[in-house]
Amino acid sequence: MKILLSRPHMSGYEMKYVEEAFSTNWVAPLGPNVDGFEQEMATYVDHSFTLATSSGTAALHLALLLLGVERGDSVFCQSLTFVASVNPIRYVGANPVFIDSEDATWNMSPQALRKALVQAATKGKLPKAVIVVHLYGVVAKVGEIRHICQEFGVPLIEDAAESLGATWKGQMTGTIGDFGFYSFNGNKIITTSGGGMLLVRSESERQHGLKLATQARERVHYYEHNEVGYNYRLSNVSAGIGRGQLQVIEQRVQARRRVFMRYERLFRPLGFTYQEEIPHSRANRWLTALQLNQTDMSRDVLIDRLANSGIESRAVWKPMHLQPVFKDAEYVTVDGEDVSRRLFENGICLPSGSDLKIGEQHQVIRTVLETQSVIAEKTV
Repeated sequence: MKILLSRPHMSGYEMKYVEEAFSTNWVAPLGPNVDGFEQEMATYVDHSFTLATSSGTAALHLALLLLGVERGDSVFCQSLTFVASVNPIRYVGANPVFIDSEDATWNMSPQALRKALVQAATKGKLPKAVIVVHLYGVVAKVGEIRHICQEFGVPLIEDAAESLGATWKGQMTGTIGDFGFYSFNGNKIITTSGGGMLLVRSESERQHGLKLATQARERVHYYEHNEVGYNYRLSNVSAGIGRGQLQVIEQRVQARRRVFMRYERLFRPLGFTYQEEIPHSRANRWLTALQLNQTDMSRDVLIDRLANSGIESRAVWKPMHLQPVFKDAEYVTVDGEDVSRRLFENGICLPSGSDLKIGEQHQVIRTVLETQSVIAEKTV
């Protein structure tokens, strides 16, 4: 592909920290860059308790462990998301219950969540946690969702893997719920090549998470283990990349928002629809995702035509309740309408990288417009 969906974009500040790691022989997990990355992230998001991990998936797994989620428990999760939002529920032996989306943000429907919690309370089996996802960097209706969770006494985990830099009422996503986490995979708004960050409520939770992430070794002079642990810490070299990337996070947010606004402006004649920003929020627009007018254009036809032009695109995430691996999981909608399925069937993500050149974006736009014209001519 000549034009990728979201390629890594180095800032130029990374090598300073990476070279320090090599010159001091801090190439193994832990080290000054890990400590610095955690502290600098804590400052940026204004949250005191951060823990760098090997991936966002690892961070979510640790959050579930810290909440005491275990076999036989249930966890409510947004259906329209990437599978990594759900797999850790199965890691701990719990059962996912999927919640439908709403049309505005494409994120978890507060109405469907309330319905699911009422049903669970009636059965005397409330979930151990609710996982809300800020899909493609657009903020969910997190104020309503947090209020509903507090009403039922259920902890809220924010999957902010895609939304670093997005805000609601001036507060960073990932810091609004009880737990939150970010991903620094290669295609994210900033990257460490691979890595994540867990946000917890207290220093004691952070220390417990740190212990679990380092094979749960007890603090004695020999290797003693009272819990099952994991190898989930971020390397010092990767953390150095993250420190350099974090210095330009606000520039990256603005760059991706400009990409989105350009798409939205130039596609207006086609009648596409997009994820909406709720009041008092700022999306980071990690990926521009849009809904095609299904009467005029097929998503799969468009993906193929873009690929033939050397342009990478992607269907919107296939909802978890439609995945064969979760075919037996419960799924809750508001009134029987499957919003998540509809968004998937007509949704596409377009190249949105922070280093996407204007000429490249115009090539994407021209290909979309030409595809629409060809289809329109065939239907005449």
